[in-house]
Amino acid sequence: MPTSRHPHASDLPTPRPAPGYDAVRLKRLAATITDELGIRMPDTKLTMLHRRMQRRLNQLGLRSLGEYEDRLRDPAHAAAERTALLNLATTNKTDFFREPAHFTYLTEHALPALSTRGDRWTCRVWCAGCSTGQEVYTLAMVLEDYARSHPGFGYEIVATDISTRVLRQAAAATYTADVAAPIPPALRQRYLLRGKAHHAGHVRVVRALRDKVTFRQLNFMAEHYPLGEFHVVFFRNVLIYFDRPTQKQVLERQARLIVPGGYLFISHSESAAGLELPLTSLSSSVYRRPV
Repeated sequence: MPTSRHPHASDLPTPRPAPGYDAVRLKRLAATITDELGIRMPDTKLTMLHRRMQRRLNQLGLRSLGEYEDRLRDPAHAAAERTALLNLATTNKTDFFREPAHFTYLTEHALPALSTRGDRWTCRVWCAGCSTGQEVYTLAMVLEDYARSHPGFGYEIVATDISTRVLRQAAAATYTADVAAPIPPALRQRYLLRGKAHHAGHVRVVRALRDKVTFRQLNFMAEHYPLGEFHVVFFRNVLIYFDRPTQKQVLERQARLIVPGGYLFISHSESAAGLELPLTSLSSSVYRRPV
């Protein structure tokens, strides 16, 4: 009489790579991404990279990663294709009012502490790794509301990302109604325009807020960040893509741009503990440069 049994691992078929999977060339591309962006690309991410590269090959009408590497070496295409490669390597997850406790801390603690600078002052804010702009415009709404109740307070936001694709989306400031759903109703009414006709179901951030934002392409692996000084830096949900030495390197460069008494916000899920930064930890995700 036959008996059933659970298969041992040795009985299970070995997973086969997807068609067209070229591990050697994928690892070379992954190394390029790590060198240029600092983003960790372990072997566990090669399948994701393979899927994204297959889409890129289809767009270009190429048959293999070998042909793609030829394109990267071709002077006629190299610069544009390297930008496209870096665009597809980045993950762009973001939401309006993500981790809202940070915005409460900003208005109830950070800005009042910074406001000792005088009756009239302009707060410079850097949204580092801005993705498609939801965090940028969340900051703009919060700061605009703060300005309404604090005469003499002004602000400007610099938003940066390595990806030219997401920077274009962020500058357009147009979102589906579903994406905008986390915005409190009063702020939606005050700061969003509802689309009509073929724009129905979409909203756009009002010009008054769009004009407060300057978008710049920036690679965190650059030796210098030519952006000026900031009172507040939001650098959330980016550290997780870097190894610890790169985290320290990037945060040290950012800290040099924070004015004495200025603030750095990272994600609640991230940690800068043990990196020996020239910043004082106020909580696990809020840091301040000593006055």
